[in-house]
Amino acid sequence: MNRIHLRLQRAAALIALALAFIPSCKGPVPPPPPPPPGVTVSRPLQRDVIEWDQFSGYLSSPKTVTVNARVSGLIVQAPFQEGAIVHAGDLLFKIDPRPFQADLDNKEAAVAQARATTEKTKADFERSTILLKAEVVARADYDSTKASYGEADASLKAAEAALEISRLNLEWTEVRAPITGRVSRMNVTVGNLVTGGTGQATPTTLTTIVSIDPLYCYINVPQSVALRYQQLALQEKQSSVAGARVACYMQLENETNFPREGVIDFVDNQVDVSTGTVQIRCVFANPTSILTPGLFALTRIPASGRYQALLIPDAAVNSDQNERYLLIVGANDVVQQRPVKLGALFGNLRSITDGLKPDERVIVNGMLSAMPGAKVNPHEVAISTESLDALESIAAGPRPAPAPPEMGASAQSDSQQSAGAGQ
Repeated sequence: MNRIHLRLQRAAALIALALAFIPSCKGPVPPPPPPPPGVTVSRPLQRDVIEWDQFSGYLSSPKTVTVNARVSGLIVQAPFQEGAIVHAGDLLFKIDPRPFQADLDNKEAAVAQARATTEKTKADFERSTILLKAEVVARADYDSTKASYGEADASLKAAEAALEISRLNLEWTEVRAPITGRVSRMNVTVGNLVTGGTGQATPTTLTTIVSIDPLYCYINVPQSVALRYQQLALQEKQSSVAGARVACYMQLENETNFPREGVIDFVDNQVDVSTGTVQIRCVFANPTSILTPGLFALTRIPASGRYQALLIPDAAVNSDQNERYLLIVGANDVVQQRPVKLGALFGNLRSITDGLKPDERVIVNGMLSAMPGAKVNPHEVAISTESLDALESIAAGPRPAPAPPEMGASAQSDSQQSAGAGQ
């Protein structure tokens, strides 16, 4: 019985071992197929848009004045604050007036003396004229009194001219601001001798002043762009871009959305043949004096009228050599590769001019996991219009541009002036 029991145990062990090897002979059980990859899709945005040209430029002052000394002497006052706004007529420097006052007094005395001499010789000449008619005096005596009177009259005029020069020199001891603007630092401080701009001497430069309201922004645009602006001006029945008062918008490095509005008031009269560009000038008001000549600035100018466009995020556009395409989620959530033609860029949105319909779903996120012909699990979201709304805030639509800021007749063109005491 023990042997039979032992044999039964061995047989059971062999059967269990055989059963253990049976599943390994069939191979591993295949895993279930993966679900379709998830992607984010959006439908194109239909909006009325305006195309914009963007250029970099720099700010410049319409008027720049170098303030020089016009008389030589000792600086005794400099009552202005460096870097401050000064107005035309404000006192900037004062040169010691005492020598010039003494010279003026001397010239006034010389004029009085010359006037007395002239009056005496005039009386002698009038008496000689009467006596000559009565044949009482000789002709030679008459000619002598006449010459004396002429000489005295000439001396009087010379003395009066010298008096006027002395009066001007005394006036020029007060160096006044010739224009309203921001003054630079003082190159010469109180207690220094300065040389005036008379004779062969080089005048001492005291400071400089730049006008700051309004300011110019100079930009260089390709000739094709300049021709397009000219065509737009002709469509508005204007002979020039400046006459059409084309609006332009500007922002500084610390600004966004181009908050400053101005107009194009000048287009250069020739194309730079070395670069193929034309210089354009925009004028911007600066009532708060924040803008400073020389600052780098970005400008935007409307390049088209308003039209309707299909917009998608620019990041959704793919490229295959020279071809641009979108990944479209079609029927049954199957991905399609669609060649498209691109239009202008509006913020981070790109207009599509051909190859896309308004109701199609475009993959905007998860493109690496989407293969043409394969199914995906789309999640639809609306396109963000934040950047587009920022552009629309620049100009709600075509509208008359503002009038250029008032500058006065002398500021209608750039001027580099040199001024000194008494200006």
